[in-house]
Amino acid sequence: MSEDTERNKQLFLVGMILSMICWGFSWTAGKIMGGYGDPLTNSFFRFAVTFVSLFLILLFIKTPFTLKSKGMFDLIISSVLMSIYTFLFFKGLATGKAGAGGVLVTVLNPIVSYAIMLIMTKRKPTRNESIGLLLGLIAGVILLKLVTEADKIFTAGNIYFLLAAFCWAILSIFTSRASRYGSSVTFSFYLYGISAFLMFIFAGWEGAHATFAKADAVYWGNLFFSATITTSLATTLYFVATSRLGASKASSFIFLVPFSAALGSWIFLGEIPQLDTITGGLLGISAVYVLNKKER
Repeated sequence: MSEDTERNKQLFLVGMILSMICWGFSWTAGKIMGGYGDPLTNSFFRFAVTFVSLFLILLFIKTPFTLKSKGMFDLIISSVLMSIYTFLFFKGLATGKAGAGGVLVTVLNPIVSYAIMLIMTKRKPTRNESIGLLLGLIAGVILLKLVTEADKIFTAGNIYFLLAAFCWAILSIFTSRASRYGSSVTFSFYLYGISAFLMFIFAGWEGAHATFAKADAVYWGNLFFSATITTSLATTLYFVATSRLGASKASSFIFLVPFSAALGSWIFLGEIPQLDTITGGLLGISAVYVLNKKER
């Protein structure tokens, strides 16, 4: 391996670590934004800024803006699911904790996705998959506090986080086919554009104007971080790194997201991680590791 190749690989590794930290910290940014506007309006502004930033990225990397027409169905469905997921994201943060929500959703996402894949393919799980799904189920029970505080699931924001995890799992099925129709970044560009339009229909001028009037430097800073740094740059780097490092190695970096979500909420919001969040998070990460571990 040449020196330049090794240096580029190291840069990608550092970039991936920073990207995962940004993904985790976006939960803190979302919590702060929730103090300025309702979930619909915050979703619209986030989509709109992401759409503009992806437009600039596509110009910079000189990527075509064209997609194959047969990808329209997946694009529309993905846009609707992304809109629902982001609404649930902000709705959950309005009543729940950023750290707990970040751990819950990012841990359950891959586990739910894996379970859906097994159901769709009508395939029986292997030994490792059975162990991983069982660990994931236990992690979900602990994170949702179904044993100790089952009566609070509908009031603590957890129900929105749980629905968000399922929504993202279904969304991933459609976005995984994005590369068939053109550039993944181009697919994301149109996805966020359509999502911004959908959210504006529901938010309306009044909601957007009210949030705009209340917004200050703190709001715009967190919006810029959440939409541009996290969604556009970090996600684009993840797509590129997947092609350079390999999908399995790139996806392993997602293990950093639950910890960075809890860390960000602790530093900026003073949310001290609870024992159930730490225990459930570690079990969930173990579940994802076992699910992706090759059978002997």
